Amino acid sequence: MADFVMSAVLDDEHPDFVIYLGDVITANNIMVENASSYWDQAVSPTRARGIPWSTIFGNHDDAPFEWPLEWFSETGIPQICCPAANASFAECSFRGTTRLELMKSEMERNTLSLSNGGPRDLWPSVSNYVLKLSSASNAQEPVAFMYFLDSGGGSYPEIISHAQVKWFEEKSQEINPHSRVPEIIFWHVPSKAYKKVAPKLSRGAQCVGSIFGERVAAQEAEMGMMRVLEKRASVKVVFVGHNHGLDWCCPYKKMWLCFARHTGYGGYGSWPRGARVLEITHHPFSLKSWIRMEDGSTHSELILTS
Repeated sequence: MADFVMSAVLDDEHPDFVIYLGDVITANNIMVENASSYWDQAVSPTRARGIPWSTIFGNHDDAPFEWPLEWFSETGIPQICCPAANASFAECSFRGTTRLELMKSEMERNTLSLSNGGPRDLWPSVSNYVLKLSSASNAQEPVAFMYFLDSGGGSYPEIISHAQVKWFEEKSQEINPHSRVPEIIFWHVPSKAYKKVAPKLSRGAQCVGSIFGERVAAQEAEMGMMRVLEKRASVKVVFVGHNHGLDWCCPYKKMWLCFARHTGYGGYGSWPRGARVLEITHHPFSLKSWIRMEDGSTHSELILTS
């Protein structure tokens, strides 16, 4: 079902680039050894349309296998998960598939993927990298830098580590030393700052969105990432996923904190599916966002830059 929603949004919007913001698959429900085939299926609508993309990890992508209790009832284990006729014991080892394996598989199989495993010294977090968005008229002129960070979950705590914070500080100083180029940040599990700006009733006066259906499920601890971002005037917005029942954007300090929109039909909640869309213009720089729904409608449009 996720690929149907994705296909509908892609056909309506015709984007130049797609970002998978974590929880691409629910690995704790996959009992085969290598979940990369499911990951490959999830990104197939984008690949089929020849659109480049990048991914980061969520808390479900490399979660250990969990046995659903209903599989021990009369209905038994669904054969589709581990076909007895073709599967070996190794393929049905129930060990899950790690972040490293998933990222390695995506990068090797797809020339359109711009994902990156990131520095080894940041392991176990994997998807930490930066992409430069260049001017259409001058490839050497950056329009924006897009930073992708692994916020953990699954095989290790939901957190952005101190090592990741230092990596961001060093990398941003290297490629954008005077903070002249706008910066856009992506990770999966919201920071604790999201809890501070979360609308207390249905919505805050300055917040823009359509679903305010649950409390923010934030990272387990704050290791300084938000303090670093707050000091950089070039940081315009942070985008996260994780909460299926939230799709708002709220102002925070000199930036915006935004949720994406739950796209797939896996996971909890019955909220209508859609996707967050970003439109970036260069002269002058502008970042506009809205939600495109599976049925083709749009809502929650806002400008994220002054």
